[in-house]
Amino acid sequence: MGNTNIHTSGLNDTPSANRIHIAFFGRTNAGKSSLVNAVTGQNLALVSDTKGTTTDPVYKAMELLPLGPVLIIDTPGIDDESALGEMRMGRTKQVLNKTDVAVLVLSGEYPPKGAPFAEEKELAGILKAKNIPYIVVQNKCDLPDAEIKNIASMNFCGEVLKNVLPVSAKTGRNIDLLKEKIAALYQSAFPAEKEKPSLVAGLVHPGDFALLVTPIDKAAPKGRLILPQQQTIRDILDTGACAIVVKESGLRETLASLGKEPSIVITDSIVFAEVSNEVPLHIPLTSFSILFARNKGFLQAAVNGIKTLETIQNADKILICEGCTHHRQCDDIGKVKLPNLIKGYTGKEPDFSFSSGRDFPEDLHGYKLIIHCGACMLNDREMEFRRLSAQRQGIPFTNYGISIACVRGILSRSIAMFNFNDSAIT
Repeated sequence: MGNTNIHTSGLNDTPSANRIHIAFFGRTNAGKSSLVNAVTGQNLALVSDTKGTTTDPVYKAMELLPLGPVLIIDTPGIDDESALGEMRMGRTKQVLNKTDVAVLVLSGEYPPKGAPFAEEKELAGILKAKNIPYIVVQNKCDLPDAEIKNIASMNFCGEVLKNVLPVSAKTGRNIDLLKEKIAALYQSAFPAEKEKPSLVAGLVHPGDFALLVTPIDKAAPKGRLILPQQQTIRDILDTGACAIVVKESGLRETLASLGKEPSIVITDSIVFAEVSNEVPLHIPLTSFSILFARNKGFLQAAVNGIKTLETIQNADKILICEGCTHHRQCDDIGKVKLPNLIKGYTGKEPDFSFSSGRDFPEDLHGYKLIIHCGACMLNDREMEFRRLSAQRQGIPFTNYGISIACVRGILSRSIAMFNFNDSAIT
């Protein structure tokens, strides 16, 4: 593993959501940033003798053999007791919700302050509670022995640290071994981990035509398709099928001129109703958002959660969440279109709240329903954390595609190919 294999020309080949997330945690000046730079082989993180140089999580996509595509995350120190430090620790805790493997960095030059390794022990307890596999390393092992605090016999979270790995970001000692141990830890923690099924697994087969309806409006990124569309096209091509992409305005003409019926039509949820009117009932129809709910493992929960719309009353609180941050348009789907559709469907005036990016609230009590985007920018662990947070607090959880299909009266059709058997679905 001496060759980290950083491909500067192909980092966008694998979306961050599909990469293994490896996060480095530790107190300020433990050398986390230097260690991250050593592991990545780049000056990714700002390094300084000044405490608290890393103020926000820093992300780096790279290839780490034999794991493949990974996302390396450098986090702020866990021992900053200032008001600003409390905010930084909040962001560090958010990183935990998406971490697949953690590296807990100890330093050999700690001043004697309070209980030895108190912050690290607390963090290790959180890692265990969240079932996040982690490795403990002692950085700065290049320092003279007199300056290294001997931790080999210290009790750490009920365990004696016999297997702590001494490393040096400065000299490169054991950096390659650290990479190997990270890979081995992930593979041992997830022995059954296989390549994730594609978005269209079981729906599209070699030789099929898959027709994708992708509206291009002012909210679409200039010069490219949005990530769910890109990923779906790639998965269709990997299956050996043919992906045909049209705007909603060209759907009727395309269906008439194909000469062969598509095996499935996949549409952006916002034009669900128009597309449903044009596509014959015997042709399966669903949306990108619904495919992502299935791929992320919460489609059944989303279908169950949408039934809550039938009991929504005035002033009931509904949280609408997006996994990414983007410039809001005047007719934004999350903040404008979806709330208007829900108000029209229910005949009520719910109280809508919104979150985006990493800002998913910890306390969900008081909400009647949570509606999430397709989560193309979130990895499986973070999406599962959000869904389980809602479940633990008794809050129904659904997503954009299921919600729009429901209010348009075509939910049953949009999930028919997934063999749900629920007479309550309309």
